[in-house]
Amino acid sequence: MATRTDAPTRREQILKEAARLFAERGFHGVGVDEIGAAVGISGPGLYRHFAGKDAMLAELLVGISDSLLTGAKRRLAEAERVTGSGAGPGAGPGAGGAAGPEAVLDSLIEGHIDFALDDRPLITLHDRELDRLRDADRKMVRQLQRQYVELWVGVLREVYPAVAEPAARSAVHSVFGLLNSTPHLGRPGSLPGRAVTASLLHRMARGAFAAVAAG
Repeated sequence: MATRTDAPTRREQILKEAARLFAERGFHGVGVDEIGAAVGISGPGLYRHFAGKDAMLAELLVGISDSLLTGAKRRLAEAERVTGSGAGPGAGPGAGGAAGPEAVLDSLIEGHIDFALDDRPLITLHDRELDRLRDADRKMVRQLQRQYVELWVGVLREVYPAVAEPAARSAVHSVFGLLNSTPHLGRPGSLPGRAVTASLLHRMARGAFAAVAAG
């Protein structure tokens, strides 16, 4: 995902603190007043930005799914602009120089690692609270996630053409599980360093995909 260079808006500040508090204490364990206090406004003042906690939860979970998909599409589009025809079927590993399928897969992994390291509360929130969303919001999350998975499957099969589609899809889900394990790695300060952790996760993801191809 793109790195923000401007100051976060009030809505973004509220969502960040809501995600942190919901992940730490559960959706029902956090009151509107506590979220407001975390960003320096009164609890009732939050209602100028959100209809309530349910609206915050929906925006957090739909928003991150949309952000991951948008970022992945952007990375693929950038590769297509570099190669002129894209890293499409038949391009082969390394085709188009730095923007071949191998590099596109690495870029997708890097983008997901950024999310897994920088937005760890959202992973916890998704695992615990997805079922609390309204049906329409939950369906939207699932739809965005399916599109995200299929984008990865397409790129993975360009890198490893011999891998059947069902196996590729299973591999992608498994790698997501690996990368999304970051909430269980301990507090950020206890990790060996962001760059070291990111590199380790990247090698593990590529190793998992290579294992599927070798199987």
